[in-house]
Amino acid sequence: MTALEIEVIPALGDNYVFLIENDGRTVVVDPGEAAPVLRRLQSRNLRLDEIWITHRHGDHTGGVAELVGKYGCKVVGPAAEAGAIGGLDVGVEEGDSVGEGTMRAEVIATPGHTEGHISYHLPEAKALFCGDTLFVMGCGRLSGDVAPTMWRSLQKLAALPEGTRVYCGHEYTLANARFAVSVDGDNQDLQAKARLVGSLRDQGQPTVPSTIGEERRTNPFLRAGEPALRRSVGMTEDADAAEVFGALRRRKDRA
Repeated sequence: MTALEIEVIPALGDNYVFLIENDGRTVVVDPGEAAPVLRRLQSRNLRLDEIWITHRHGDHTGGVAELVGKYGCKVVGPAAEAGAIGGLDVGVEEGDSVGEGTMRAEVIATPGHTEGHISYHLPEAKALFCGDTLFVMGCGRLSGDVAPTMWRSLQKLAALPEGTRVYCGHEYTLANARFAVSVDGDNQDLQAKARLVGSLRDQGQPTVPSTIGEERRTNPFLRAGEPALRRSVGMTEDADAAEVFGALRRRKDRA
């Protein structure tokens, strides 16, 4: 068996689509548009077997119909958002799994950005596809007054093994780094990561994937329980971490 490969495909300006391949079997995660995916499949002489969707937003589903029309592939996505995702064949929820072998993914419910958002964790491949829940040094906007819900979702992801690679849906990292430094400026790991990110973007390189370990050390939205982050939003040492998270997210929305 050959090693599993994950290719990062830019789309729609600042989106990422992910092509997972092993022994000729292919899965695409969150195809916001079809054209760049078709080019990569054709250049590598691959067919498409499945599409995995993390949530209902069009910039993660916009290419589904064209890809299904071309390859007749199966579409998997959150059961809770089945009505909003055209062409969904299999609805999944937390506790389900999809794929097999090194491509087997455990489904994790990660609501907050949307009510039915899910993430896909491939334990054998040490990879996480988390859509718009967790970003490099950031997190997705909230769908309403759901800070505690999103905090719980992020804590689920933070509990994964620290070597887990984090494949998120957008290249928002430069802006996320600026905000992170503004609220956690004494964090030496964060400062080093921000410099690395700046260098990568100067070279036109993606900042994705990160790892869970890096995010635990540098992402303010995973560190809301830390004293430094409580102080940064003017809360007391005993403030609830979910409330601190909510304050951080509101501040980021205004940045």
